[in-house]
Amino acid sequence: MGGLFSALGSFWSSLVHIFDPLCGPVGIFTWLGQSTILACGDTGWGDEIALGLQVTVSVAIVTLPIGLVIGFLVALGQQSEEGSLRLAAGIYTTIFRGLPELLTLFIIYYGMQMLIQSLLELAGYVGPPVEINAFLAGVIALSVVFSAYCSEVLLSAFRAIPKGQYEAGDALGLHRGRTLRLIVLPQLVRIALPGLTNLWMVLLKDTSYVSIISLADILRQTNVAVRVTKEPFFFYGIACSLYLVLAILSSFLLTYIDRWAKRSEIRR
Repeated sequence: MGGLFSALGSFWSSLVHIFDPLCGPVGIFTWLGQSTILACGDTGWGDEIALGLQVTVSVAIVTLPIGLVIGFLVALGQQSEEGSLRLAAGIYTTIFRGLPELLTLFIIYYGMQMLIQSLLELAGYVGPPVEINAFLAGVIALSVVFSAYCSEVLLSAFRAIPKGQYEAGDALGLHRGRTLRLIVLPQLVRIALPGLTNLWMVLLKDTSYVSIISLADILRQTNVAVRVTKEPFFFYGIACSLYLVLAILSSFLLTYIDRWAKRSEIRR
């Protein structure tokens, strides 16, 4: 089993290297950064910045579906007929929309370690201190913040759908689960997509917070390069360029998704 995981890890590393836009076989730094401080390999900082880009994109991509699922469940809770569910959902969104993202990250990163350590000590555990993986902590922190804002967007979309849509499902003999899946969700996506697009852009920028807990994202890698090379304007310019490229590519992709979601609408 260990050999299988090792082989899968090697395959994944090779695949990432092939498609690496910075230091891959056809990467920008590979062709344009040779003999400069952006060279890939031991002679430059290209590999480090490429790793930072991979971490930033990975954090954002892993956070997105988790935040969407939690946000959807919270939005359902906010419009539930059960008072306790509405109260719990309201408290959740109030807390995580009210706290600064950086404070939420600290609470989860350090608080989870303290909580797990305390529970293990109560269970009789004696050993080295528990450490939470920085990537996991970053994903959890960004997911709860993203989901709190996402739930409000989805709640507004739910309220924009006429009640007659639910009544139509009842008239067709569909139970509420199928009505939600077949009738409500397609309309919900179209209505909520502009707000979710904005949240994705915010999420891309918020990934920079994970550099505070020593996760090697774009910002942390450029900070290290700046301290060593004393070239702040150059490396922070590279970081700005990478974030802008991610935002531009996201805009193109989201525009395509928006057109696909509205493909059945009548043109006016």
